[in-house]
Amino acid sequence: MPEMWVWILVAVVVLLLVVAVVAGRGRQRADATEPEPESPAPESRPEPAAEPRRPRAAVVVNPTKFDDVEQVRAEITEVCAELGWDEPLWFETTEDDPGSGQTKEAMAAGVDVICPLGGDGTVRAVGSELTEARSTIPLGLLPGGTGNLLARNLDLPIASLRDALLIALTGDDRPVDVGLLTVTPVPVDGEPEVDDAPIDADALAPQDRGPGKIHFLVMAGMGFDADVMADAPEKLKSAMGWPAYLVSGVKHLWGPQFKAHVTTDDEDFTRRTRSVLIGNVGRIQGLTLMPEAEIDDGHLDALVLSPTGGVGWGAVALRLATAQRKGHHRVTHHTTRRVTVAADRHVQVQVDGDTIGERTRIEATVLPSALRVRVDPNRPAPSGASAAR
Repeated sequence: MPEMWVWILVAVVVLLLVVAVVAGRGRQRADATEPEPESPAPESRPEPAAEPRRPRAAVVVNPTKFDDVEQVRAEITEVCAELGWDEPLWFETTEDDPGSGQTKEAMAAGVDVICPLGGDGTVRAVGSELTEARSTIPLGLLPGGTGNLLARNLDLPIASLRDALLIALTGDDRPVDVGLLTVTPVPVDGEPEVDDAPIDADALAPQDRGPGKIHFLVMAGMGFDADVMADAPEKLKSAMGWPAYLVSGVKHLWGPQFKAHVTTDDEDFTRRTRSVLIGNVGRIQGLTLMPEAEIDDGHLDALVLSPTGGVGWGAVALRLATAQRKGHHRVTHHTTRRVTVAADRHVQVQVDGDTIGERTRIEATVLPSALRVRVDPNRPAPSGASAAR
């Protein structure tokens, strides 16, 4: 009997131990599941607002056209800052690269407008690269050099850099046509140019050899006009400006004609001529050579001049001065999308005022609305613009 009470006591102790262990484990689980007290959240601070992107221009400048190029740069930078634009990118042309590589860099930088500054050659180089790339970045025209031919035809400022820059930064974008000239070929060594000076084919730039394609924005020409531009001395142009071409023009006034086979969209004829001009626009220095030419009509205009002697040139001058288009055998006008001129000998050729050497054949086609140009929003486009003929 006493042994039984011993076993009962042992059983009670074991039971109490089991209950104590189970209860302890329950408390541990409760402690484990009880959430830790939350630490105070750090004070939230608003993110600083991102600075809005400012528009940016690129300037492709020919430094040889200016006596103090740094002063010009400072003036452009100042105007950009006044209008809330970022500091402009600045690219200077070189003898080896008159603007093509610089324009590619500007496009890659994602600028909002590219401004050539340095003459018609710089304008053509920048415009050509934009056209080739099919870029929508507009061309902003700044006055430089002698001619400023495209700016004049678009009635843009040519006497004030500031006024021109204001339009380049804030003006409207106007799609314009571009001409594409295919030239063939370069003369061989020793073959005379129009002015009888021998030419060294190996000395010409690669783009002046053999067949090639060249964009033009204003005019291309074969014959008298190219002779005049080739023979106008740079020093005289710097000193006198446009009148320097008159000096050269008098020298070549009685130069020889050449036989030209001209083919347009709807005409095919052969004529002895002194000059064939192909225009994307119609005016040069206030003289309207092609009255019906429009820069955005999807056409080119060709002018064939066939004077004979001083009397013939007088008739040509009168015809051009009165802006008459038809009815004279010495001056004929032709409107077309494509024109080919094949000469019976090598003849000097110019593109937007820059000569490219002698050629025997040129073919021009129009690239409609291939380039955007910044224009004055307060000056409406001509009434005939953009209307197909």
